[in-house]
Amino acid sequence: MATDPLLSAPLPLVRVLQLSDPHLLAESSACYRGVNPWRGLRHGLNQALASLEQRPDLLLITGDLCQDESLAGYRQLRELVASSGIPLALLPGNHDDPALLRQVFSHGASLAPAVLPLGGWRLILLSSHQRGSTAGGLDGAQLDWLGCQLAGDDAPTWVAIHHPPVPIGSPGLDAIALQRPEGLLALLAGSPVVKGVVFGHVHQHWQGALPGRPEVPLLGCPSTLCAFEAAQPCPLGRPEDPGGRWLELGPDGRWRQTLLRWSPPA
Repeated sequence: MATDPLLSAPLPLVRVLQLSDPHLLAESSACYRGVNPWRGLRHGLNQALASLEQRPDLLLITGDLCQDESLAGYRQLRELVASSGIPLALLPGNHDDPALLRQVFSHGASLAPAVLPLGGWRLILLSSHQRGSTAGGLDGAQLDWLGCQLAGDDAPTWVAIHHPPVPIGSPGLDAIALQRPEGLLALLAGSPVVKGVVFGHVHQHWQGALPGRPEVPLLGCPSTLCAFEAAQPCPLGRPEDPGGRWLELGPDGRWRQTLLRWSPPA
């Protein structure tokens, strides 16, 4: 595991396990990109939990939940994560149907857009889904809502979104990243409570900084399904393996993040 230096916190940490881009299908035995998505997600969740010393306080899955946008796929996801007993937060990606997602998870999960209190922290979930588009976007109403959330509370805050808000250096992925991100970036850079941003979509580890605030990390997450060609070296030297990310958030505003990797299911 590759970790940032951990600054000691006087109280217990809030722990968030981020997984991303499982691309589930209606038929649990079917394959996508040569991998069985259901097995990939189940294996990834089990491997992540087995590698961690503490149980997560929240499981965050940052989009592209269901490749074929099917009711059966979302039901598979509900059944799989319900068995873990971990509180769940979900973002819709471009390969999702937000209406079906809300139908299946009307109870038992926090769905973007939403604000989650986490001890002394907050996690803001954004929906960058645009109907009929692989690229992402945030409309004026959601940006206005985000501005109100950032201005209305001084709790240290992380933001989760599916699409990367800045180019990651991969031409194919940058073409389908968040479109017209200037409004979002201005809100995040102008808010002192924002401490970090996590995203999915890119199927790889990636780390950058918020423009104008180099102390605020932007963190891309590997997929539980498969990897895309890496734009940055993997800190663990395992760019092809599935993975996730582990956040530990101290109530005094201090934090650390850890990249997770595991071998694909046999």
